[in-house]
Amino acid sequence: MFRTVVVAAVLLGAWTQSAAVKAPAAPDPILVLETAKGTIEIRLFRAEAPKSVDHLLELMKRNFYRGQRFHRATASLVQVGDPMSRDMSRKDYWGTGNSGSPIGVFELSKKRSHVRGAVGLAHSGNPLGADSQIYIMKTASPGLDGKHAIVGQVITGMDVVDKVVVTDMIKNATVK
Repeated sequence: MFRTVVVAAVLLGAWTQSAAVKAPAAPDPILVLETAKGTIEIRLFRAEAPKSVDHLLELMKRNFYRGQRFHRATASLVQVGDPMSRDMSRKDYWGTGNSGSPIGVFELSKKRSHVRGAVGLAHSGNPLGADSQIYIMKTASPGLDGKHAIVGQVITGMDVVDKVVVTDMIKNATVK
């Protein structure tokens, strides 16, 4: 009987250890931005910027980005996320708007840097004020490291990013 109890205890211990192993983390969400010039897919870094990613996903559920235009396009980046960009008559004000709900945290990653294809949260000087405006790096810009949260990376469609100009519209924005 003693031997049965010991074997049962050992088996129970093995089961308890295996039950304590965490389930694999859900894969990172992927934003899909469809434009007239093609599709851009962005892998979001949920483990490194959970509140920022959740904020963006909530905006996506509300179709926030659909119909917006890229309001900034330079040699080094493109930027979108101002709802005023839907209105061509307000073009002089594009880049000043957002969803109205700042994230309120600065999720700085020491693992990520502003390389080509990095996706970051734009702000006007205070990283706690970052909200809906996101930018995609066309060139590496290490001078931005530590100043803006990097929340994702383009996984397909950098050729599309390279073609984007101001006024190009996001026809559809989804998550997969």
